[in-house]
Amino acid sequence: MLGIAPFAQRRVLFGPAASILALAASDAAMAQDPQPRAGAEEQSIIVTATKRETSLLEVPFSINAQTEADIQRSGATTIEDLSRNVAGLSIQNLGPGQSQVSVRGVSAGQIVRDQPGVKEQVGVYLDESVISLSLFTPDIDLFDLNRVETLRGPQGTLFGSGSVGGTIRYITNQPDLDRIEALVEGNLNLVDDDDFGGHIKGMVNLPVGESVAVRAVGYYTRYGGFIEALREGGGIDEDVNDGHRVGGRVAITFEPSDAIRITPRILYQEIRADGFNRQEVYNLFANPFTTTRPAVTFDERQQFLLLDESFADDTLLTDLTASFGFGGVELTSVSTYINRDILVSRDASSLSGSVSVDLGFPEEAVLLPSNLVDRTDLETFSQEVRLSSTGDGPFQWVVGGFYSKTDRFYRQRLPTPGYDAFTDATLGPGTAASVANGFGPDSPYNADLPYDIRQTAFFGEASYDITDRLTATAGGRYYDFEEERRFTSGGLFANGDDRTDRTTSNGFSPRFILSWEAVEDIRFNAQASKGFRLGGVNDPLNLPLCTPEDEAIFGGFQDYDDESLWNYEVGVRGQRGAIGFHAAAFYTDISNLQVTLDAGSCSSRIVFNAEKAHTMGVEAELSAEPVDGLALSLAASLIEAEFDSTVRDGAGNVIGGIREGNRLPSVPEFQFSADASYSFPIAAGAEAFVGASYQHVGSRYTQPGDQEDSPRAFVHGLPFGGAPATAATIVDLRLPAYDYVNLSAGVDWENGLGVMVYVTNLFDENALLSFDRERGGRARLGFNVGQPRIIGITVRKRFGS
Repeated sequence: MLGIAPFAQRRVLFGPAASILALAASDAAMAQDPQPRAGAEEQSIIVTATKRETSLLEVPFSINAQTEADIQRSGATTIEDLSRNVAGLSIQNLGPGQSQVSVRGVSAGQIVRDQPGVKEQVGVYLDESVISLSLFTPDIDLFDLNRVETLRGPQGTLFGSGSVGGTIRYITNQPDLDRIEALVEGNLNLVDDDDFGGHIKGMVNLPVGESVAVRAVGYYTRYGGFIEALREGGGIDEDVNDGHRVGGRVAITFEPSDAIRITPRILYQEIRADGFNRQEVYNLFANPFTTTRPAVTFDERQQFLLLDESFADDTLLTDLTASFGFGGVELTSVSTYINRDILVSRDASSLSGSVSVDLGFPEEAVLLPSNLVDRTDLETFSQEVRLSSTGDGPFQWVVGGFYSKTDRFYRQRLPTPGYDAFTDATLGPGTAASVANGFGPDSPYNADLPYDIRQTAFFGEASYDITDRLTATAGGRYYDFEEERRFTSGGLFANGDDRTDRTTSNGFSPRFILSWEAVEDIRFNAQASKGFRLGGVNDPLNLPLCTPEDEAIFGGFQDYDDESLWNYEVGVRGQRGAIGFHAAAFYTDISNLQVTLDAGSCSSRIVFNAEKAHTMGVEAELSAEPVDGLALSLAASLIEAEFDSTVRDGAGNVIGGIREGNRLPSVPEFQFSADASYSFPIAAGAEAFVGASYQHVGSRYTQPGDQEDSPRAFVHGLPFGGAPATAATIVDLRLPAYDYVNLSAGVDWENGLGVMVYVTNLFDENALLSFDRERGGRARLGFNVGQPRIIGITVRKRFGS
């Protein structure tokens, strides 16, 4: 393909990292006690990470569960907000609805918007429905969630492909047959001291008779912008990356008896962004080397645009979950349909202009505004059916089957009005028409990629209590996968392809676990488990844009195989009064790691397999309430993630930094968070609170090759605007560590009213999250950056009977 490269709600910002003792407070308890106590044993968290309900303490592998109370205290509105307090979880943000997730260092590097064939490494679920889609996993609003579960380590046995590094599960609050309740929340915030954002959200739960209940949620969020766009002629547009998210969901539960529960649901959400969180350091049209154009040196949070940019994502999800209990066995059926329309519209003027310079086009052609438009139309249907035991005996089990069918149509266009005339004038009459390959005029690159993807799987897992304190678990999953993709391209920058590729694979992923309760409420576990990630087919290189050297290096990578890994870990989880803790040590042996790289000047991206890699490390989470009203929590992870093999081209040169001993990309070696909150009564029925939190995220590299030559001199080689062909921009490709400090204070009343004021990123840290490059630096260089300082106020009111 043609490549270019939070708002607070309540309590301590980015709240308790240690979910071991996080509070699963019921809504009634929240109304009576607006700040439940860490370590309250009667409020044990129930999770479904094993496809059966069990307490968090009894889960025999590494898991974090951020509950509704945690989310409200933390002020988190996205999974990125929560991730800084979950040991081993890291997020690479590319804009609203475009975050990449990795767990325990299992990462293939930056995946960008025009790589539709790449599969995800972390499975993401909304309740029982899988919603993962590589880069475009929906950015679900966290309002009225019961909890967010992070299952660390491969979960291929129960959750299938895409859970090679781990699984994230958004668990919503279900319709309640016993209560009428409602919740409304409003927020106003100031972003980067000059743009306003905020949200309004609401929930209502209504029983209808004795066996039916309805729960409806609606929300609207406005994102304040913080990026400035320099314009041709010297103008500046402020806050070009603002946007909004609006959506809602309605679920209806029908429970005619204790043994039957049927819940249909519909969710709709749209995200709009007017730009991207990109901070540029070089642009073909704006750089310090030009002499016939104004020389430009970018400040923080600035970019250059000839055209406005935008992102749109419309998601419709409908699912039906039904469970039927009979004779100590429960039958569960999960049917899911997803329809999504995604649009990414980018200013590709510098990319097209850089090609025009190479082709000898006049300056008027180089300066033509060029709009790269990516569209994805997706339809997915999946069905899971499983049987599980429900008794209390020593033997527990679950078996099931899974089927999914995905129809995905990806289209890419590069409308550049007036380009054909310059093409014919420079390269010869009729050139533009001769390379069109059936596509329209004035678009030098076009591609259509319809996908037909099918997957079938059978899985099972069983546990047996060998003694009262020792439990053994074993399971496995067999999968069969088939993908067919047609690739058609046309235009001056394309090859004129028309080809169909098919790939198939199958395999088996087992898991073995031992869990030992050494003393009451302290459990040790040991695990060996296998995960997998499906392979695929790369798109052909854009050969007209490639240098001969890049064509020789990258032209041979077409198919790439399934990625698999074995994970070995030991861990401990427990609680003692007001202290909760979790710790784990792990080693992951990865085979055929799928690595994503830019194909140099070709404006293409490819995926290929690195034969061997590993991750190893330790993670720990701790929460405590040393005195009444004071809550403390810590979370930390230390990870070594490295290649264990080297990939070379035909001349023996290392490709893309895939060298034994080099770090895997996009993963910090060290991540740490700490927070503290103190609550105290100020009047009858009123409790005040103050809080502070700190997060540290270590240094990273966006792509493996970034550590080979850094700082790196990007020689642009484009004599445009008076810039010499030897002009070079030096960039330190090691993304520096960053630190966030957050403060909050407020009051909660027993009647369900709460008010909080807060500031996030107190010291306005400009976090560099990933590096963005076009045509190997010939067109544009920049960084995706994090949120600036945000100051805000949140008011929420709960109603209930």
